[in-house]
Amino acid sequence: MFFMNRYELITVLGPTASGKTAFATHLAGRLQTEIISGDSRQVYRSMDIGTGKDLSEYIINGKQIPYHLIDIHPPGYKYNVFEYQHDFFRVYEEIRGRDKIPVLCGGTGMYMEAVLKGYKLLDVPENPALRESLKDKSLQELEEILASYKELHNKTDVDSAQRAIRAIEIEEFYKTEAPAQNEYPPLNSLIIGIDIDRELRREKISRRLRARLEEGMVDEVKGILATGVAPEDLIYYGLEYKYLTLYITGKLTYGDMINQLEIAIHQFAKRQMTWFRGMERRGFTIHWMDAMLPTEEKIERTIGLLEENKKTI
Repeated sequence: MFFMNRYELITVLGPTASGKTAFATHLAGRLQTEIISGDSRQVYRSMDIGTGKDLSEYIINGKQIPYHLIDIHPPGYKYNVFEYQHDFFRVYEEIRGRDKIPVLCGGTGMYMEAVLKGYKLLDVPENPALRESLKDKSLQELEEILASYKELHNKTDVDSAQRAIRAIEIEEFYKTEAPAQNEYPPLNSLIIGIDIDRELRREKISRRLRARLEEGMVDEVKGILATGVAPEDLIYYGLEYKYLTLYITGKLTYGDMINQLEIAIHQFAKRQMTWFRGMERRGFTIHWMDAMLPTEEKIERTIGLLEENKKTI
């Protein structure tokens, strides 16, 4: 039985449009286990098309694959890596208590690394004076400030000024408050990376963006705004919600919205891969698998890695 393996977790990571969710759900179905999302935006209810939840992918051969940390907060809420770490370990312990190895699947590198390493994170308070001093700076200027820090504690999805300011706020706080010890034990995880050719990734991103627009992504964002969520709160989430909100509020034309959003998603995917390669430099072993391999072959290779590890016990 796989839960006897000394691996405590299976992690499936990869850039956007790599097909990691489809693989992870099929793997979870094969191992009769559950999935914990590692996505910083899928925690929000109603934000379905723009975050690419694709919940239909969690039904395998007519059976629902249990998933966690999706749809747990309303849009407008400012979720963070501190909360994610605590939510993750609560769910993780529940699944382990059912004698299963959870599958962590996502593309938010900071969130996933925080739980794999067991970092002790602090709930960083807002710094009004710092925010006031940064409010008129451009995104490029803010990114240059972020690049000046020797070690970054939060550098994912920084594609809006609000997120960049928050990242700077975190770095300034950690200058004096960073704790030395871990809050949770590091997890021994088998890490599978889904590697997709750059040009194929770009093609899939472009095709998927147009499909999501046809599925009603503009109406989704209009509906969220209609509930009273402030435009700046949606812009905070970046990517689809930033650019569609700018279009809906008249700041961008439809054509400019698509062009700028497409570029932003390509840049985001590149940043994701940069983070994952950085994880390898920080000591993680990632077993990369070609995205174009048949799902069944990827599953068999993963099971083989589990079995190899089990034999070393």
